[in-house]
Amino acid sequence: MSEVRVRIAPSPSGNLHIGTARTALFNYLFAKKNNGKFILRIEDTDAERTSQEYIDNIFDSLKALGLNWDEGPDVGGPYGPYTQSERFDIYPKYVQQLLESGFAYECYCTPEELEQEKKEATDAKKAYVYSKKCENLTEEEKAKLRAEGRKPAIRFNIAKAQKAFHDSSILEFEDLVKGKLHMDTNLIGDFVIQKSNGAPTYNFAVVIDDALMKISHVIRGEDHISNTYKQILIFEALGLEVPKFGHLGMILAPDRSKLSKRHGATAVSDFVKEGYLTDALINFVALLGWSPSDGEEIKSVDEIAQDFRIGEISSSNSIFEYDKLKWMNSHYIKMLPMEELKERLKPYLTQYPLNSLTDEQYTKMVEITREPLTLLSDITDAVPYFFGKDVDIDPEAQEKTLDTETAQDVLKDFVEKAKDWEWSEENLHEKLADFRAYWKENAGIKPKVTMWAVRAAITGRTCGADMVGILEILGKETSIYRAQKAIKNPAIK
Repeated sequence: MSEVRVRIAPSPSGNLHIGTARTALFNYLFAKKNNGKFILRIEDTDAERTSQEYIDNIFDSLKALGLNWDEGPDVGGPYGPYTQSERFDIYPKYVQQLLESGFAYECYCTPEELEQEKKEATDAKKAYVYSKKCENLTEEEKAKLRAEGRKPAIRFNIAKAQKAFHDSSILEFEDLVKGKLHMDTNLIGDFVIQKSNGAPTYNFAVVIDDALMKISHVIRGEDHISNTYKQILIFEALGLEVPKFGHLGMILAPDRSKLSKRHGATAVSDFVKEGYLTDALINFVALLGWSPSDGEEIKSVDEIAQDFRIGEISSSNSIFEYDKLKWMNSHYIKMLPMEELKERLKPYLTQYPLNSLTDEQYTKMVEITREPLTLLSDITDAVPYFFGKDVDIDPEAQEKTLDTETAQDVLKDFVEKAKDWEWSEENLHEKLADFRAYWKENAGIKPKVTMWAVRAAITGRTCGADMVGILEILGKETSIYRAQKAIKNPAIK
């Protein structure tokens, strides 16, 4: 195949998983690097688990990540339809071809009979392989079984295909990521390619779809390696060109177990809801098993595509480090233009009356609170003291700061002096500096202790955003009111 054509083919049985997103990204990068095509195919043959909600989630998540496809269910293309359930009329022709060539046969075994075979293998402590009892049924025997009401499944004849195209039972292929892989096909067993209800199985349908869509390279997770051996044989038995395969290592949790919801978000949409930027997410995912040649980790998708080499993907599993993702996300938050950041933060501030702030005040609030943000959602807990006249005091701030004699004296002095201050940024900087200096020179109180008292009274906390900015946004009246309220004996001495 002269043109590079790759695909991502998720099953819409759940929201788009971060592992599937990485597979999509590596396919996308490979296509971009080689001036190829990136195709989206929806494999929705599992009707019981498929839902439109999950299909929409796949679309929305891939688009949010910037992984736009060249062909797919919504954009069309020359080899559609791109939804597997709409392709059922395509597969019978190829099943029949395999039956006629002897590479497949009808199997009339009931579920109960197959279960008994599996039990016998288990009891004998052997790996289960289908017995091939239906391989050589006569037409008379088949007719008798049909008369009993049995409908045949169609099985692929592994041994016949292997013998026809290979010198031994060992099937070998060169993996783009893992190098040379092999398997003894005697261990596979004749697998079903069409169910008794006429529906194609995954391993059969995917071969036909990949062939007809002219997929040149199949890049997917290593959990598909066992499927690859089966699919290669089907390609060969049908006389179809075999694509090149590359299998990616698994993404593991920090404890090296399978990544699951107990570790944190796993779906792209969940990460977005938590306040991760998609630029940060895609940048981080690209580094799961691959490293830029220059060692620089912060890169755009286009920059990554220019540097991408599939042969440089690690064959090992990758560890999903949530802390590193948060670090990267904080970097991207800091890179956002102010106006964009203001808009991105609004969904996380719906519980607050933003309309009580002017645009200038809102801008200021974002400016002084953005530095420590690792997630957009962090803003929710970072700003409650900017709203309303009263403020909730953290119990620890109350006990360790506001209840001390020093804090009480500082606050009484603050209230008294602040009444005469001009409430502007420049003047507040100057007045607070003088205020801290006064308490250090006259009472030996460290400047930070002085400000802890003021901050705790006005914000309810002992740490946070720039105090001058906070005072400027709150205004003179509210600031003095809160300081006054924190004084146990409000009478100023």
